[in-house]
Amino acid sequence: MTETHVHASHPRVASRLKRAEGHLRSVIAMIEEGRPCLDVAQQLQAVERAVRNAKQALIHDHMDHCLDGDDTGDRDELKAISRYL
Repeated sequence: MTETHVHASHPRVASRLKRAEGHLRSVIAMIEEGRPCLDVAQQLQAVERAVRNAKQALIHDHMDHCLDGDDTGDRDELKAISRYL
């Protein structure tokens, strides 16, 4: 069984991702409607930025609250998770 792992920041991260999901649905609709590529690319950039910001917030929160730099296992986890920044 997987252990529940919840941070105080998770609701904010989930909210950001839901907003990005809505923007992504809009991008799909834009493509299906034949909107100009420049408009689509701009919206895709916004989606990408929103997902990246959510990812960074999640990782920084985890690093701040779950990892102890003095613990060898935590140092290994820090190296592993920081690859995603």
